Amino acid sequence: MLGIVHLLQDSALGRWSYWEWRPRQLAAVAELLWQSRGTVTHPRKRILPNGKLELLVNLGPPIRLAEGAGADRFVGGTLSGLQCGPLVIEMVGGHTHVLGVRLTPAGAYALLGRPMGELGGLTVGLDDLVGRAAAELAERCDAAPSVEERFRIAARWITRQILGSPRVEPAIAYAAAQLERSAGAVPIARLRDELGLSKTRLAARFRDQIGVTPKRYARILRFHRLVPRLHAREGDLAALALAAGYYDQAHMTAEFRALSGLTPGEFLASARYAQTIAVAEPG
Repeated sequence: MLGIVHLLQDSALGRWSYWEWRPRQLAAVAELLWQSRGTVTHPRKRILPNGKLELLVNLGPPIRLAEGAGADRFVGGTLSGLQCGPLVIEMVGGHTHVLGVRLTPAGAYALLGRPMGELGGLTVGLDDLVGRAAAELAERCDAAPSVEERFRIAARWITRQILGSPRVEPAIAYAAAQLERSAGAVPIARLRDELGLSKTRLAARFRDQIGVTPKRYARILRFHRLVPRLHAREGDLAALALAAGYYDQAHMTAEFRALSGLTPGEFLASARYAQTIAVAEPG
């Protein structure tokens, strides 16, 4: 057994099964592999930036991109680059059956072997990125007899795809790790001094290998740190703003709206999915 976590969700948002697996051997590449299958009462879902890239294999009805840039339908395999704003998808007919791989930026760079800045904020057909290997993954996952076997197939596919691929250079990996550990709080000027890189050079190399500039990556990470705290209502808005590294509540509200399309109050008033803290929206 792989140590798969399985949860059955049955609420006003719908009824579905959710599975996830965190493969230690792929930890630097993929945070987790997950699958969701069932029905939802709200066909639209607002997905918030989290500092990761999402590879999806759609095994059910078509999924439509209702808000965001790129491919308008998720058919077969798709990959969403680092989000700098909300992504709204619509599950046609309210039914869903999806396999997902949550990739780290470094993992996506190794998997695709191309400038990651090209994918920032975009959803792209996986076949446009890796060719015939995308169809192979979708076909094998569709034919798999169990969730466990589907996860094994996806893990083996990732392992093959990253063999011999480029890796994020040490200086950029260090800068990204420092930002991730501090949830975007470490001063970027300090990172430039430590690495001996100019502002322009660090920004260009970081965008090429991670997908966005260090400043924007820090904004995404700060926001991602805030969202679960806000979801859990860990204090009033002013206290949450300071704890998450914002200057004040007004700064937090402006950033929250820019990255999610919602105010903190609108987020708190919304129906939300527990696992991803995505927002359920009426069709």
